Amino acid sequence: MQDYKHIGEETPAPSAPKEAELQPAKKHIVREYVESILVAIVLALFIRTYIVQAFKIPSGSMEDTLAIGDHILVNKFIYGTKIPFNGSVLKLRDPRRGDVIVFEYPEDPTKDFIKRVIGVPGDTVEVKDKHVYVNGQLYSNPHEIHKEQDVVPKEMNPRDFKDPVKVPANSYFVMGDNRDRSYDSRFWGFVSRDKIKGLAFIKYWSWNNEKFRVRWSAIGKLVN
Repeated sequence: MQDYKHIGEETPAPSAPKEAELQPAKKHIVREYVESILVAIVLALFIRTYIVQAFKIPSGSMEDTLAIGDHILVNKFIYGTKIPFNGSVLKLRDPRRGDVIVFEYPEDPTKDFIKRVIGVPGDTVEVKDKHVYVNGQLYSNPHEIHKEQDVVPKEMNPRDFKDPVKVPANSYFVMGDNRDRSYDSRFWGFVSRDKIKGLAFIKYWSWNNEKFRVRWSAIGKLVN
């Protein structure tokens, strides 16, 4: 009996862990959650700043390419990732004629505009009777909208008539596809290269606010 009792005293039956013993485990779990959330936030900010960013179309200046209520993703690295105090790096290419770009509105940098590139550095752009000419050649854009009968005198509106202008270096001439409802380079001039945020490339959501329904056919459609 003494031997049995002696063994039992040296190897007591396990008891329930005390509250103090559980606290480190709880702190560890909380720390993991906090770290996971912080990593997710940092990744989201990195992606939004340097890779891709979501935008919503608020006006009809790019109809029918982009309708009011379309939600798009913009490729932010194709023209070069902007690094503070060091310009851009990892550039795949420069903006091309026909690209649909998002940029800071030159007259108010707090606002973002979306238009189509019509003229690149060195091009000469002219608008005559609503028709756009680039380097003397008629510019054909299958997505543009304009009304032939709604023409105003040249001296009254640069919308339909624009004397030839040469696009400076590191600048771009842009226009909306809905020519009669677009406030663009015809009115306020060129877009500086360093104000371009990226290339619009896909619609990920589309909502028709007038009919209160989703435009299912637009979702997943590339912007071109």
